Amino acid sequence: MSARPDRTPLPRSFYDRPVLTVAPDLLGRILVRRTEEGPIELRITEVEAYEGESDPGSHAYRGRTARNASMFGPPGHAYVYFIYGMWFSLNLVCGPKDHASGVLVRAGEITVGAELARKRRLSAKNDEELAKGPARLATALAVDRSLDGTDLCAGPDSALSLLTGRSVVTDQVGNGPRTGVGGAGAAHPYRYWIDGDPTVSPYRAHAPRRRST
Repeated sequence: MSARPDRTPLPRSFYDRPVLTVAPDLLGRILVRRTEEGPIELRITEVEAYEGESDPGSHAYRGRTARNASMFGPPGHAYVYFIYGMWFSLNLVCGPKDHASGVLVRAGEITVGAELARKRRLSAKNDEELAKGPARLATALAVDRSLDGTDLCAGPDSALSLLTGRSVVTDQVGNGPRTGVGGAGAAHPYRYWIDGDPTVSPYRAHAPRRRST
């Protein structure tokens, strides 16, 4: 029988490293979302890294705005944004303050609180689909802009925190281009996932949005 996941909270120093070091190291970690209905826990299985102002795919590429301000804050905080006027996405801020790098949590396995996640994800065909993709993950965990800037290291009263979980060996980690990123950042191999895990989302290349006529 495999060892139980480590319940030790990850310290701020975990996030205060280069984003391409943090991103693959997030695989297998346990994200805890505390709601009024009860806790939901998710084992992270897929992430994407964004390097900030040097990365054309990053929201921080053109500098600081009201929307992306949390990315420029201290490491170990959440950056939540609204996309396509429909969905929220959860990112974890990394690196030194003012650097604006972060990791998008793309997918995971709900290990605690699946009954709460199912209430929010009625269209999911099975539990593997509850958090299979960043919008589904945010919906399942009740993540919205009210959580933007949340300190992941604030202790057990925080709405979001990260536990050590169980490490993933290097040969189990897949690596490739980010999903849906176009332009100069399209080829960056900044997406990481646990090979063979059924909760990992399918890769989709960037498809330019058509303008209505």
